[in-house]
Amino acid sequence: MVAPLSRWPWENLGHFKYLLYGPLLTKYLLSRLGEDTQKDNWCFHILLICCLRGAIHQLWSSYNGMYFLTQHRRILQRGCDFKQIDREWDWDNFIILHAFLASLACYCFPFLTNLPVWNTRGCIYALVLHICVSEPLYYVIHRCFHSDSLFTHYHSFHHGSPVPHPYTASNSTPLEQFILSAIIGIPILGASITGYGSKGLIYGYVLMFDFLRCLGHSSVEVVPHVIYETLPLLKYLLYTPTYHSIHHTEMTTNYCLFMPIYDALGKTLNHKSWELHKKISSGINRRVPDFIFLVHIVDVMSSMHVSFLLRSFVSTPFTTRFFLIPFWPIAFVAMLLMWSSPKAFMASSYNLKGRLQQSWVVPRYGFQYFLPFAVESINKRIEEAILKADRLGVKVISLAALNKNEALNGGGTLFVKKHPNLKVRVVHGNTLTAAVILNEIKEDVKEVFLTGATSKLGRAIALYLCRRRVRVMMLTLSTERFQSIQKEAAAEFQSFLVQVTKHQAAQNCKTWIVGKWLTPRQQSWAPSGTHFHQFVVPQVIPFRRDCTYGDLAAMRLPPDVEGLGECEYTMERGVVHACHAGGLVHLLEGWTHHEVGALDVDRIDLVWKAALKHGLKPV
Repeated sequence: MVAPLSRWPWENLGHFKYLLYGPLLTKYLLSRLGEDTQKDNWCFHILLICCLRGAIHQLWSSYNGMYFLTQHRRILQRGCDFKQIDREWDWDNFIILHAFLASLACYCFPFLTNLPVWNTRGCIYALVLHICVSEPLYYVIHRCFHSDSLFTHYHSFHHGSPVPHPYTASNSTPLEQFILSAIIGIPILGASITGYGSKGLIYGYVLMFDFLRCLGHSSVEVVPHVIYETLPLLKYLLYTPTYHSIHHTEMTTNYCLFMPIYDALGKTLNHKSWELHKKISSGINRRVPDFIFLVHIVDVMSSMHVSFLLRSFVSTPFTTRFFLIPFWPIAFVAMLLMWSSPKAFMASSYNLKGRLQQSWVVPRYGFQYFLPFAVESINKRIEEAILKADRLGVKVISLAALNKNEALNGGGTLFVKKHPNLKVRVVHGNTLTAAVILNEIKEDVKEVFLTGATSKLGRAIALYLCRRRVRVMMLTLSTERFQSIQKEAAAEFQSFLVQVTKHQAAQNCKTWIVGKWLTPRQQSWAPSGTHFHQFVVPQVIPFRRDCTYGDLAAMRLPPDVEGLGECEYTMERGVVHACHAGGLVHLLEGWTHHEVGALDVDRIDLVWKAALKHGLKPV
């Protein structure tokens, strides 16, 4: 049986729950059309406060997602995983509830609808009531919610989030939010009943209350320890994110609302709070990642698929949404500013088998890689990221997509030759990419058509398939490059490699391996029922309805991955590009060689078996 007030009555409405604001909006709009404007103006203020409360939580969430700014002061190195994001999906339910309760308060206490803009004495009264009533009342009630029954039925939902986040602050049951609204209301009503209330007090107190709640549940330490060393008493008057994070790991301590003095009086203050706070705020808690995946931005629209914007959006595969369109100009300006950005920046973090993994972003967009004058600048940024990883002690850095382009840097060869003493292993991950594509091809296939045939991947795929006695039609205009690849095959397999110069040659072949972008006309030469395997970036557009199109080579991470809450571009949850997975396998196997330049065909099966051994699975 479900405990009373442990479920939100509108939890099944989805996005339609926002229609519950409709009566307030309607009443306000009607009042603007009528003569009694002043009396019903309170509807506007309630709606505005709701918007501002949501904005405060969103801004704190964005700050928490800015790993490039906060990586030195993060309390927990991993991020929020998909399970926690889904658990906190409806974190804003409390705003709807408090809007209802505020409306009820305006009907019960009509004087609230006609308050002055500001009253200094009322703010002082509210502060006294907060310190003397709200703080101790919250402390006592919070401790009660940690008793067996109340915790099991109510408070455990809040503590089910392993990584504190600003959205965690408001992610609780209706009963807890009813009580929290009373705690918020005491100072406001107390000051107003005495005749010293004001609109400024309501706005200021409610928004500051949310601000401090988000601060405490932030996974980043923002309060400098120097302040507490200069003013020791202040640490009993204002808590910190570190202080409250201890409550989420050791739940018998640090119960206070905002003021640790009540934990000190109640003998529930965790004495390692200040030492841990000093350690984290000093930046010495930073952990060096074992693996870095060096990515780049695809285009202006996908640049908004980042953790510090909308957490819910980035937790789903990227696709262009209508709500992104108004923000396109801002993203475009950001692109122009990034052109002058001096270095790569950290974008995400997660743990795999106890090892910290991070994604760093080279501040360059896809189209910029094809500008001749940009080559030197891009290589410089990639080189700086590799050298920084080397200085930090990173073990493996994997190059994504265009960062390992053959024309750009020879698949990473440029950096290894220039810096022969690198301790960090540079990996392009294409060996596993080739393995994924090859394992998608059915055993009974006897003929394939290959575009991008003389690229690193194309060459390896062709040589591997000819060993399986599969006839490979290699689309290339360069006879010299074709013959060079053909000579690499054993004499008995060379006849399986065939050069073709036009797409028409594959009009009877139903297995196409696409390494170079195809136009609609080029796709039209494929027979009905053709399947297009792909290793081309960007993916080809599926024009043919009578054919099937594979996704880019990818692998699913093991289920024990921790802190992964972002989808990698268009990939599903928990799925990463094969080159990303290839770098992880390189790390987990402890291989000490660089994987750059041409692929070693003999290692394709070895890398594939290693990936499966470590729990990675084909999609």
